[in-house]
Amino acid sequence: MNKNDWKDRLNIVFSTNPDFQYEADETEEQSETLPNNKQNLRIELDKRHRKGKAVTLVTGYIGTEDDLATLAKTLKTKCGSGGSSRCGEILIQGDFRQKILELLQKEGYKARII
Repeated sequence: MNKNDWKDRLNIVFSTNPDFQYEADETEEQSETLPNNKQNLRIELDKRHRKGKAVTLVTGYIGTEDDLATLAKTLKTKCGSGGSSRCGEILIQGDFRQKILELLQKEGYKARII
């Protein structure tokens, strides 16, 4: 794969310097997941910007996106609801704060309801 691909630098203005090398901003992804007993998760109910619908947010997860997606899938399955996961945050549709707290504590996570 070409390191200096034009698609990666669409918003860069032309440079007259013949030695110019574009340096892409590398987003630093968490390479290692903390153990369950060291995770400090916060569970909260959110209704903002959702047309009055309640969602349960689980924030504070530190780890890889794959591990986050696995935990989100487990929580969604146990709650029987939909949701999503991204950027260290799990969103579950509906008010499942107490149930999620019990599930996370059973798996060894440090969790609290805000």
